[in-house]
Amino acid sequence: MKNKVFWKKMGGMLAVTLWLAMASGCGIHNEPANAKSSSSSPPSSKVIRIGYQKYGTLNMLKARGDLEKRLKKLGYTVQWALFPGGPQLLEAMNAGSLDFGHTGEAPPVFAQAAGTPLLYVATSPPNPVSEAILVKKDSSIQTVADLKGKKVALNKGSNVHYLLVQVLKKAGLTLSDIQPVYLPPADARAAFEQGSVDAWAIWDPFYAAAEKGGKARVLADGQGLVANREFFFASRSFAQNHADVVHVILEELKKVDQWANRDPKGVAKFLAPELGIDEAALEVASKRRTYGLEPITNEVITQQQTIADQFRQLGLLPKKIDVNEAVWREAK
Repeated sequence: MKNKVFWKKMGGMLAVTLWLAMASGCGIHNEPANAKSSSSSPPSSKVIRIGYQKYGTLNMLKARGDLEKRLKKLGYTVQWALFPGGPQLLEAMNAGSLDFGHTGEAPPVFAQAAGTPLLYVATSPPNPVSEAILVKKDSSIQTVADLKGKKVALNKGSNVHYLLVQVLKKAGLTLSDIQPVYLPPADARAAFEQGSVDAWAIWDPFYAAAEKGGKARVLADGQGLVANREFFFASRSFAQNHADVVHVILEELKKVDQWANRDPKGVAKFLAPELGIDEAALEVASKRRTYGLEPITNEVITQQQTIADQFRQLGLLPKKIDVNEAVWREAK
């Protein structure tokens, strides 16, 4: 029953966010004459619909505009849709409104269990220190064990959901020992600052911004507990029918990663206007992250399967899944 309520709630969130996914149907399609896209091209151009979040290499790729330039030569335009978190983005993919997107490591296991036709196409190196459990600087909570009975804000089904599970487990607690408050980042931050919740499980750059604000203290981060990878996905039909375009997107992402690793200060300056977040906070977030693009190896699949199995044991997944079935393998 809890799972049904969860997916109903996700459906409600989808109704709010789907207007951003500017087209309907699955896969690449012809763009109507009055449709808006991020580049100018003939109405007959093929359209690729990409979902992104406020922080990540897809966000930077969008801001730079390099992908549009390259795909325009191949007769494609790009439509970008912004989502508050990975669960909402993958719900849009499940509805057939996205061709490509990115999330952290937890959302895809929920999405696969819900029947989303996603395929993992690439991942980033682990970044465990880029997410954390925060408390107020003057909070009486000094250890994770002190969270017992307390309200903790988090985005349900996101990376920090798994982080929270692992942090509690290490302290001998479970989710039933606390009061989870499921909120997207903006609402969670407001609740945290107003004192409506006792702690906040959050990722960068929101994490760095809260730190820089001077009112938050790190109770625990993901080091030694989670990998915290960024994953890139294509819808199954898109990957199977347009492998060449998937490769172009991944090639452009690699270029962004190379630049980001060389110049964290430049990344912060570049993204500040895009995100509305202070440059100093963005530089902190960028410096503690390793950028890069890696293939989906057996080790990565095993890590994802562990996450899926843990959520299944907690009763949060409606069924057992096999992550290996959702990995992109090109036809030879």
